[in-house]
Amino acid sequence: MTDDLSGGPRPKGRSARDLERYAGLFASRTRVMKSSAMRDLMALTERPEVISLAGGLPDTSTFPAEDFAAIMAKVAVDSSAAALQYGPTEGLGRVKDVIAHVMAAEGTKVDTGDVLVTTGGQQVIDLVCKTLLDPGDVVVAEAPTYPGAIPSFCAYQADVVQVEMDDDGMRIDVLEETLERLDREGRTPKFIYTIPSFQNPAGVTMSLERRKRLVEIAHARELLVLEDNPYGLLRYEGEPLPTLRTLDGGEFVIYLGTFSKILSAGLRLGWAVAPGPVLQKMNLGKQGADLCSSSLTQYFVAQYFAEGRWEPYLAQLKQLYRRRRDVMLDALAEHFPAEATWTRPQGGLFVWATLPDAIDTTDLLVRALTRNVAFVPGRGAFMDGRGGASMRINFSGVPDDDIREGVRRIGEVVAEQLELFGSISGTRPAGGGKRPQAEQRRDEAGMADVLRLPRRRANG
Repeated sequence: MTDDLSGGPRPKGRSARDLERYAGLFASRTRVMKSSAMRDLMALTERPEVISLAGGLPDTSTFPAEDFAAIMAKVAVDSSAAALQYGPTEGLGRVKDVIAHVMAAEGTKVDTGDVLVTTGGQQVIDLVCKTLLDPGDVVVAEAPTYPGAIPSFCAYQADVVQVEMDDDGMRIDVLEETLERLDREGRTPKFIYTIPSFQNPAGVTMSLERRKRLVEIAHARELLVLEDNPYGLLRYEGEPLPTLRTLDGGEFVIYLGTFSKILSAGLRLGWAVAPGPVLQKMNLGKQGADLCSSSLTQYFVAQYFAEGRWEPYLAQLKQLYRRRRDVMLDALAEHFPAEATWTRPQGGLFVWATLPDAIDTTDLLVRALTRNVAFVPGRGAFMDGRGGASMRINFSGVPDDDIREGVRRIGEVVAEQLELFGSISGTRPAGGGKRPQAEQRRDEAGMADVLRLPRRRANG
């Protein structure tokens, strides 16, 4: 098999004409299905020489190999038959108890009867779409939004309406205007999708005032909200904020959680907490998808948490990721042009950077890959072609030196592109110089949360 960046694996030796014979067999939804911007990069970034700032990868090398071996040995001795067997679709009771414990650590109390264990957090997005969406139904999402959610929305033929953000997250005033416009058009959204804490890809966090107002709107309109919260426990500074689920009390918020960022992505274990009738339909959808999530990984998680290992490990991760975030911010200040902007996240895994308008990051990525460095172009986070000058860069998955070198290589390619633009146009675009690190640090000291969220061009 070979890799096709526009659509995944492609059989060797197949011509376009050969493939046309199957065209009449495909469901109509396949015409609007899109590949994830991150998944497209995975094959390329597996090359050892590539510094990948593209993935949303936790650093699994920090998990002690001896702990992994000991936990698996314990599962093998005590529960091998059950761990190798099918389990209940809704998940093992022991794991649901763990989930309630993890959510309580963020101040969110849940009844385990409202929990559905899933195959990663991504399955929650898919199940919510499967449960709620008919073709043409409206989903409201942030702009930019999680690039991995876009393929799910497209697969279920949703009409995605994006609401702009600023340093305090989704602009609720714009959301209200959007909902009123949709009312006039006779269209009611099936749900609002938001990542309120350390948003992917923007890195910003929704303020408490906006969280409260969003929940008020959901109650007033009886409108469901899908709260995607994979990073809530990865806070490096600032005061914790209540989840939307806490503020809602369990009526209109569907909560998405995952072990991917606080333990291991390879476990492929996440969960949903939802109102009873919604959860029942999601359970039916999951039965048709995979019967149940892996019993083996569920037993691993249950044993790991039973031994009280998770909080010290989480503290270690937070210390590591905070340092890497600071390394990336310093590298951006040193190597990116003076007019570039980027967010300064209080937690999570990502920085969102916007370059001068002369740069298109989709084209820039092609050039960056020749220097063996990768990032996610900004257009992958929008449905309408915006984000052309922006990029998502990840600081959690690579060592400090690779962060510095990766940002340096991107900055080098940006400088070359700006120089080329200047030679062709006869003008020097804004942002041709570098921002002194001392000036950048002064800017950061004056911002409690993030730097100015990158500007959006109306035409992309």
